[in-house]
Order: sequence, then C-alpha cells, then structure tokens
Amino acid sequence: MVLNETDQRLIAAIQDGLPLVSRPYAALGEQLGMEENEVVERISAMQRRGIIRRFGVVVRHRQLGFTANAMVVWDIPDSRIDQVAGRLSGQPCVSLCYQRPRRPPDWPYNLFCMIHGRSRDSVLASLEQMVNRLELEQFPHEVLFSGRCFKQRGGHYC
Repeated sequence: MVLNETDQRLIAAIQDGLPLVSRPYAALGEQLGMEENEVVERISAMQRRGIIRRFGVVVRHRQLGFTANAMVVWDIPDSRIDQVAGRLSGQPCVSLCYQRPRRPPDWPYNLFCMIHGRSRDSVLASLEQMVNRLELEQFPHEVLFSGRCFKQRGGHYC
C-alpha cells in the first residue's frame, strides 16, 4: 500500500509512543500541522485499511517497581483453552495471556501467562491464590522467572 506523505509523517510521529499529555492527538496535530480530529481520523483510516494493525501500550514494569516477573506455562486440554485463558487473562496479576502450540515430547505447554510482582514470593503467592480461586490445580504448569530484561518497544515501520 502506498501512503501519502502526511500519513508517513504521522506514522513516524506515533511509532515511538504518544505524547504523555491529556490530549495526545492534539499535541501530535500541533507537531504535524493538523487538527486533532484529522489525526484521529487518519489513524482510524489506517487501522481500517490494515496499515496499522495494533495500537497498544508498552509498560516498562521494572521502572514501576515490578522486578520479579514469571511466565507461567500451562498444559490445558484444547477443549478448555478458551475458557481457562479467559479466566486467567481477567486476573489483576496477569499482564498477558496467549496460546502457543505444544512442541512434544519436550514441551507439553500450550498456554502462557505473565505475572509481574515486586518479589518472587509475591509472584508465587499471586499464582497460588489464582490457582485456588480459579480451580486450576488439575492442570500441569511450570513457573519460569525472567533472568534478564530486554529492550521493550512497540512496532516500527520503515
């Protein structure tokens, strides 16, 4: 798809994040010589056309004091995956939850959820409470704590 120069400038302006102000689209418009409603409409049009597929937030959890992070991997029967994933993703301690294919014989897990906490003990306590509250005891799972933090950023376009 060919983009006009204005849309190219708008994509370049938003790919590193929106301005942290009360009216970010107005600030972008001022920067780019557009009205706020034009910025919103151009972004919406690019989403409808599939040029922008995701518009989300990158949370730098370590800067917020959440330094203990664990990916919990689950072996959930395929017939229950949607139900269990929906319940897990609704938990306050879970920041993301997604399905991936199993890789037998070494990797039986098909559901992944990330739990952030201020300590390993708090992550494990959150997991235990969640398992009990959601009655997930019957599903095998492993807790994989993060060893290092990689650079976090959103998608970039050429």
